[in-house]
Amino acid sequence: MRQPYTQLYLHLVWATWDRMELITPELRQPIYGCILEQVKKHRCEPMAIGGVADHVHLLLQLHPTARISEVVQHAKGASAHLVTQVLKPGEFFKWQGYYGAFTVSKRQAPHVRDYILRQEEHHLGGTVIQTLERIFHH
Repeated sequence: MRQPYTQLYLHLVWATWDRMELITPELRQPIYGCILEQVKKHRCEPMAIGGVADHVHLLLQLHPTARISEVVQHAKGASAHLVTQVLKPGEFFKWQGYYGAFTVSKRQAPHVRDYILRQEEHHLGGTVIQTLERIFHH
């Protein structure tokens, strides 16, 4: 084999500052687009993004040279900058400093993708996966 072969799937989750509902419907797509752009800059392949007003879930295929902390740092930093400097200058928007990172098997990736894409439905219906959501409680 002339190059590494990997199947590294990662589910990332992070919240807004103090879980404030800062991701409004008008900001959602620009924020998600910015995050996906940053993920691609790290040569990772985004598979799904979703969330609700106070947090984001992201499923990606991790490139073997990518560092998880840098991918998250750049995704959070660029998206916060987009909101506070371009979309809503002067308005408060901030992510919390921590994040959750969960490895996912190739077999489980479609299920995680579906869970992420249906975040609003899961939160409204009370069908969230507690291990993925409880990291946000103080």
